[in-house]
Amino acid sequence: MISTGESYTLAERIARQRARNFYYSFLLLPREKRLAMCAIYAFMRECDDLSDAEGVGGAEARKAALERWRWDLDATLDGRTADNSIWPAFADTVKRYGIPKKYFHEMIDGVESDLDARKIANFDDLYRYCYHVASVVGMTIIHIFGFESEKALELAEKCGVAFQLTNILRDVREDSENGRSYLPEDELLTHGEMKALLRSLGGRAQAYYRESRPLLELVHRDSRASLWALMEIYRRLLEKIEAADYDVFSRRIRLSALEKSGVVARAWLGLTS
Repeated sequence: MISTGESYTLAERIARQRARNFYYSFLLLPREKRLAMCAIYAFMRECDDLSDAEGVGGAEARKAALERWRWDLDATLDGRTADNSIWPAFADTVKRYGIPKKYFHEMIDGVESDLDARKIANFDDLYRYCYHVASVVGMTIIHIFGFESEKALELAEKCGVAFQLTNILRDVREDSENGRSYLPEDELLTHGEMKALLRSLGGRAQAYYRESRPLLELVHRDSRASLWALMEIYRRLLEKIEAADYDVFSRRIRLSALEKSGVVARAWLGLTS
């Protein structure tokens, strides 16, 4: 059985190799919180990998793999042994920071929903999808950041929606190539053309970024730089998409490693105004 320390080391390696936008912000946290964030990320990464794994088979086989993962989640949090090296670190993090178990089930629900052919009829459908795949992540990690006011949970939900709308805008072409669309069908009809719809969704994302900004003052002081960096990286990605006039079809718009490092440096220096 792998030790909790070894499990955290593995989770940190997974986050460093694969977390991209997230890992840059982790570097600004105290070591204990950074390792906890890595443990949560490793859990989420495994969820995604199970839903995307080519060797797992079709949708039904992938659903079965996610159900086994859900069983392992319950077993782990109930103190029983589950067969994955990330579980000791994950269980320690959940207990240490008092993270509600339901969030992890909602994350699995969100990943599982992508296995079925789906249509996003309207923005309410899109918001629910964003909640399950992103807002519950935000509501999870602010338990690690630390907060006192319940208002923080509401703002973390909105921040998660802003992040996921940004991801959806960035990935329109890639999602289409994979037979997926997260764009509200009724609004595409209303706007009449794709770019107008994308601009509308971009405006909504910006509004959610503005609404969630007070969250920075609600998390514990030693976590604010990390949260600011994470929000700033995603907000700047949205600004890049806007600057390209929502041309997300000819290339995948992203922030370079240098640009992300610059955000982290500003946060570390306290230049977050």
